Amino acid sequence: MKNIRTLFFVLVLGAIATSCSGDKKKGIDYNQFKTEVKLTPEQEKSFNEITAKYQQLQEQNFQAAKAQGGNMDRVALGIRNEELRAQQSIEMAAVLDAPQMEKFNKFVDENSRKRPRYDNALLERIKTEAQLSEDEFKMVNAANDAFEKAFNDAHDVYHGNNDLAKEYWVKFDAQRKLAIQKALTPEHFSKFEEIVKDVQFKGRK
Repeated sequence: MKNIRTLFFVLVLGAIATSCSGDKKKGIDYNQFKTEVKLTPEQEKSFNEITAKYQQLQEQNFQAAKAQGGNMDRVALGIRNEELRAQQSIEMAAVLDAPQMEKFNKFVDENSRKRPRYDNALLERIKTEAQLSEDEFKMVNAANDAFEKAFNDAHDVYHGNNDLAKEYWVKFDAQRKLAIQKALTPEHFSKFEEIVKDVQFKGRK
């Protein structure tokens, strides 16, 4: 646990948390989706209402988080936005048919801002396939949480610069893996590395 605490404080102290006033309103362009899928007039009306509702909720979340200034919690904001996308998907399933819904979920996934971390599905794979103990898995989660917080806290440094963002991501990812390596047995860490080998930085388009 000492290793994880050390990693966490090093990452947090190394990140610069200043107010970001240059954020532009960015969201998913649902008009693009409507050019790819044929909707009936009734479907389009409901589609527009649902997407407008959730875009407004997302914007409200962002403005509330931004009002915190230098204390903006981007991790919490990312969690809330994930929850909103899940709720939106549930409502949209009552409007679109199965093939349309499959395309909609794929479109949203490809065009939404992801939390910069091992997601829950990948964490479950790591736990199961690497056969981690509960204590080992707790350490993996702690390192993953520290990575996400450090990368988000550095946002105002690399904002709008994908190359710089990648530098931070690679740096923090190396520290995340080092902490995990110290927490796992050599056999478990080898399997962990195999599972996450394709996880790479994905910049904003």
